[in-house]
Amino acid sequence: MLSSYRLPCLVSGCPSTFKSQHGRTYHFRTFHTNSNLQANPGQRQSTPELPQAPQQQRSERIEHPHLTALPCDADGNFLPPGAQSTPRALASPDDWTPFENKVQFLVADLLYRRVEMSAANIDLLMELWGLSVEGSDESSPFQNHQHLHATIDSSALGDVPWKCLITGFSEDVARDAPSWKQTDYEVWYRDPDEVVRTMLDNPGFNGQFDFCPYVELDKDRKRCWSNVMSANIAWYHCDVIATLRDVETRGAMYCPIILGSDKTTVSVATGHVEYHPLYLSIGNPHNTVRRAHRNAVIPIAFLAIPKSDRRYDNDPEFRKFKRQLFHASISAVLQPLRPGMTRPVVRRCPDGHYRRVIYDLVAFIADYPEQVMLTGIVQGWCPKCTASPNNPDAISVPRTGVLTDELICLLDSKSLWEKYGINDDIIPFTADFPRADINEMISPDLLHQAIKGAFKDHLVTWVVDYLRIAWNESQANKILDDIDCRIAAVPPFPGLRRFPHGRRFKQWTGDDSKALMKVYLPAIVGYVPDDMVACIASFLDACYISRRQDINEDALNNFDHSLSKFLRLREVFRTTGVRPTGFFLPRQHMLTHYHTLIQDFGAPGGLCSSITESRHITAVKKPWRRSSRNNALGQMLMTNQRLDKLAAMQADFVARGMLPAGHMPPPNVSFLPRPIDNPPARDNDSDGDDDDEGPVDSDMNVLGHVVLARFCVRSYPGALQELAAKINEADLPTLTQAFLSEQLGIDGIPAGFLPYTIDVKVFHSAIATFFAPSDPSGVCGMRRERIRATPSWRGGGPRYDTVFVVEDDERPGMRGLNVARIRTFFSFVYNDVVFPCAFVEWFTTVGVDSITGMWVVHPDYICNRRHKAVIHLDAILRAAHLIPIYGRNPLPIQINSVVSLDTFKAYYVNKYIDHHAHEIAF
Repeated sequence: MLSSYRLPCLVSGCPSTFKSQHGRTYHFRTFHTNSNLQANPGQRQSTPELPQAPQQQRSERIEHPHLTALPCDADGNFLPPGAQSTPRALASPDDWTPFENKVQFLVADLLYRRVEMSAANIDLLMELWGLSVEGSDESSPFQNHQHLHATIDSSALGDVPWKCLITGFSEDVARDAPSWKQTDYEVWYRDPDEVVRTMLDNPGFNGQFDFCPYVELDKDRKRCWSNVMSANIAWYHCDVIATLRDVETRGAMYCPIILGSDKTTVSVATGHVEYHPLYLSIGNPHNTVRRAHRNAVIPIAFLAIPKSDRRYDNDPEFRKFKRQLFHASISAVLQPLRPGMTRPVVRRCPDGHYRRVIYDLVAFIADYPEQVMLTGIVQGWCPKCTASPNNPDAISVPRTGVLTDELICLLDSKSLWEKYGINDDIIPFTADFPRADINEMISPDLLHQAIKGAFKDHLVTWVVDYLRIAWNESQANKILDDIDCRIAAVPPFPGLRRFPHGRRFKQWTGDDSKALMKVYLPAIVGYVPDDMVACIASFLDACYISRRQDINEDALNNFDHSLSKFLRLREVFRTTGVRPTGFFLPRQHMLTHYHTLIQDFGAPGGLCSSITESRHITAVKKPWRRSSRNNALGQMLMTNQRLDKLAAMQADFVARGMLPAGHMPPPNVSFLPRPIDNPPARDNDSDGDDDDEGPVDSDMNVLGHVVLARFCVRSYPGALQELAAKINEADLPTLTQAFLSEQLGIDGIPAGFLPYTIDVKVFHSAIATFFAPSDPSGVCGMRRERIRATPSWRGGGPRYDTVFVVEDDERPGMRGLNVARIRTFFSFVYNDVVFPCAFVEWFTTVGVDSITGMWVVHPDYICNRRHKAVIHLDAILRAAHLIPIYGRNPLPIQINSVVSLDTFKAYYVNKYIDHHAHEIAF
């Protein structure tokens, strides 16, 4: 009889053979090279005018031929090729000036930046500290809060002082004129040129900074868009600069200026205290740096907000004055940048080299009301094209400054307003700067256009409206209550916002909308028409693709397909009576421009208003809370200045090697976990780790890596056989033996493998670290999540998470993955080798659901028992999220998130749980 064929190991010289492809995959990932561990997955490639492809195709990066960012000396003289950068004038490695020592700086940074301790509590702490060392030669780091503040203030690093510009109504004002005409308005600002100089000189950006506009091509010669410098506008503007000033700008470095503004309310209870900050960033740092808030987005001004009596709220003259004041203020604030827009200025860059830098206004981040104010359009019109709200399907053309000027010359104000949606009262601030066009500068705004706009304000609301049309009020409310119960019953997942009462909350935030997007679709299946479900699924696909950090030509084509499908299927809301008048909604309409906007600006996530809204917290809201509330703005400006100085000093200390790289990252940032061969134990059943997920600050690049938690749990037996009895899994020893045999590539029982003598350690969690730049991540795109398998989670019921297991590295998406549920994490030692393992229950993949587009799995059984196995941790890619297929009946009241994975016969593989899942679960 012929013996059955066994697959050989693909590594030359390895004698192991295997019964199946997944066995060979597990062996290869464990003993040879885990294909998730990649030397440099962050290298992203793309191109515009494609050069001839070489015979052996590979990824390529093509840089602009004119603005090439050649290094120069401090006087602007170009250096010879290969010349070393001029050393920074750094102090000695033990000079902590203006602080006396390391401890004093760390205490100041902790109390002022991280803890935000009040002045009174700082005084008390310093007093207690002094008492604790009384009688010795030591003393408290600071005498009191004044001493701490004065020490920070004395630093010259990051010192860009605030100035005040006073303006008002320009015409003669009668004594009985409205108060808004008689008021002087203060605009607080700081020199944007100095702010840009400080950004460019930040050594913390080195390695995450683009010096030249470029085009990326992947190995298939397809274009890829990611950071701002990879996009078309940067390249095109460099072409214009080169044409106009060839000699002066050749070899210069292009520095695109990004602006953002948005009113924010800090206190509703005390009378709607509002501020209007203006932010500045530059396009050279990568999007991940800007999103991680590493001092790449800086407040440069607080614009005036004119107030008046209610009777003037709709006064055309008052509204015109507010618009003109807005644009005139921004123009005045940005004037210091103007000389550097026509002639290069010498600036030092993150790598230490000086370069001749040319500034350029490129993008403005704003929500729709701010876009109306910026572009001078009529409310309800599109800021990017001339599509009419009354006839959205008519032919439209892109809005440009040139077109607007020509129309103003040809038409009267009434015609401009009615036919083109132009308000000719406004002269945009961009008129004062070369190459600047406010219509071109308007960038995509995922938060307000896609997440809050099209999804929350439109689709979710339309579903509710449909149910109230299709059913009577009582039945509609019952269905809505059941949808809320379904949302509340989804299994837990790292970082998933819980909806214990469904979505019934009054105050929506951007995070609420993002969280609901992750779990909404399965909850409405069975209650609304299939076309309505498919419509929302298509929108979600388009939204998730547009939120990726890297978008290549294939992804852009998939975006177009999903968006077209959404636009076609949304007609179901018209035919069912929800939207009888049609769909011209400016925020939803903007999605039709995303194809061009992605090509022009790169990945939309790098220029989203969520960045400026997050900056509101640190630059406006927290400083306001720290103020006395009396003339708070001055105190807020001082707080911002001190925070900037602390950040600049930290970067300086890191550059001198006095602090480790990535020291004291922002909240919720962790460091790459490392496996521990002999982990410490805890006596209780809790793993003690509540950090479910977050960015990882590390320059190590891994596509995916899983390690056991820092602590094992001491309450479990130490022998494998006894552990099996403890957790009531009699097959655990046999399955562990089969696992080890497969790992070693042998048949039969491994020599010396005795269940009573094999020492095991049990863990309640493991940490998955993976490359996910489209999700909140560190500056290198790394992210981590905690996978749990614990009998009691936060004092409640058990939690056993599900994971993606790599079955075949060579097959894409779900065709190479399987889903398993973790029952126990454990490790054991065999022949001096530590085997980190997971005891799992398998799911069987059924296929893709034709309505939702999500993969479907169901629990796998063998002889009416759950199919279980022991697998190596290296076979796990990351956590997976399953949502039950609820069917068409109301959810029983006893079903909740704790038991939902044990209750249903089939589940959706939730590709919307985060962007990385959407990229792999296809």
